[in-house]
Order: sequence, then structure tokens, then C-alpha cells
Amino acid sequence: MSLEKPFDHHQSDHNEAGIEVPYEQINPETLRNMIQEFVTRDGADWSDAGCSLEDKYQQVLRQLRSRRVKVVFDLTSQTANIIVTR
Repeated sequence: MSLEKPFDHHQSDHNEAGIEVPYEQINPETLRNMIQEFVTRDGADWSDAGCSLEDKYQQVLRQLRSRRVKVVFDLTSQTANIIVTR
């Protein structure tokens, strides 16, 4: 997988019933934890693809900065998720 492709394989099948949260307003440590949880969901081990957890963190951060993905707070589940911008 190219490091520049958006992560859409983690996106849930249902529509997010929530609000967008600007990533700039999230505490940096909280954002890091959120991104790390996102990229390690479902037991993903990126070392097999030649990537480190830090590589994946930086990839998602670049995608947030370029607005290719966004943070959404799902009102139904009361959780935050990172989804592809449409």
C-alpha cells in the first residue's frame, strides 16, 4: 500500500451520524493516540509492509492536514473516528 493513499478500509459501513472535529482543536497527545489506535485496528501489523507505526502516524497526519481524511465524532456511538473526506 502506498504511504500516500487514504485509509478507507477502516471506515465503517454505516454513515457517520456526527459532527466533524477540526484536528487542530484536538490535544496533540490525544490526536496521536487516536491516530495510533486507528492504524492498529483489527490487529494491523504494518512492519510486514515495511512501515513503522510512526510512518503510519505521519501518513494519517499528512492526510488530515491535506483534508483527505477528517475526524468525526459519531453521536450515536459517542466515539471519534477518522474517515475519508468525500
